[in-house]
Amino acid sequence: MSLNRGADRPPFTREDVEHGGAMVHLMALVIENARLQEEQARRIRELTALNRRLEEAQVQLMQSEKMAAIGQLAAGVAHEINNPVGYIRSNLGALGEYLQALLGLAGRAEEALGALPPEHPARRAWAEACAAADLDFLREDAPQLLAQCGEGVERVGRIVRDLKEFSHVDEAQWQEADLLQGLASTLNIVHNELKYRAEVVRELQPLPPVRCIPSQVNQVLMNLLVNAAQAMEEDRRGTITLRSGSEGPWVWLEVEDTGCGIPRERLGRIFDPFFTTKPVGKGTGLGLALSARIAQRHGGRIEVESTPGRGSRFRLWLPREGPPPEAEGEAEAAAPGARPVEA
Repeated sequence: MSLNRGADRPPFTREDVEHGGAMVHLMALVIENARLQEEQARRIRELTALNRRLEEAQVQLMQSEKMAAIGQLAAGVAHEINNPVGYIRSNLGALGEYLQALLGLAGRAEEALGALPPEHPARRAWAEACAAADLDFLREDAPQLLAQCGEGVERVGRIVRDLKEFSHVDEAQWQEADLLQGLASTLNIVHNELKYRAEVVRELQPLPPVRCIPSQVNQVLMNLLVNAAQAMEEDRRGTITLRSGSEGPWVWLEVEDTGCGIPRERLGRIFDPFFTTKPVGKGTGLGLALSARIAQRHGGRIEVESTPGRGSRFRLWLPREGPPPEAEGEAEAAAPGARPVEA
């Protein structure tokens, strides 16, 4: 900065120079203060971003530990349940054979006694015994009861298998996976959450194998399904529609609901950690944030369209070949890989 006077004006005095120096010094202080404030603001932004990354990393670690615990629990449950389920299944098979033999024997006895005169004591005694035992009903109902028991045992076995499939114990590595099989396992896991709230409609197309960490993709699907169920109004049963497809090197899975929808002003924040539209105590705000981060880690994204009062549609996109090899071992990036698309 320079100060000048015209030739027709008196020259600067020592006092003028001192005042000018003080002004320059004051301006330097102002500039330095502004620089320090900008530096402080930059550091605050960096610390805030770092703190957010640390919180998200802690949440992801907790979720990973929870999934590992589920896997260990599934292995223990499978070990403890499969043995009794095995001999129950075997015994039911034997009981079915015994029942058929007894019913066949009763039929042959009935034929033999039918040849006797109606007033014969043995024929009357047989008729009374059959009436007392309601033999005709037993012939119809007993095989059905055994079949239902067999179906129940098979369902127990499927639940155990699906729990192991969902958590993929000892398989938390990148691998080729069948996403539709993972979706089926996840549906069985969340069946109790869905059955009273919504009808599930499947409009699924075959998908090629996808390179991913199956347990993490199952976790995303579980979050989307549970959110869809919880979006339904309390006084009516809604519909959850599942779709799948592929486009070039990409595959996608879609969960659409007929729930309450998401207000436009909140749509851009649904993937933020700890943000939730649910009442206090009903949600942590971590499900969609973790889902978006998992999608980003896999080189994919989550798209969402929502209309208040009509419902929401979430679509998970994943590359068939997975992320680049160098990205598989890297830590998860800070920003969630999601794109909200307003309807």
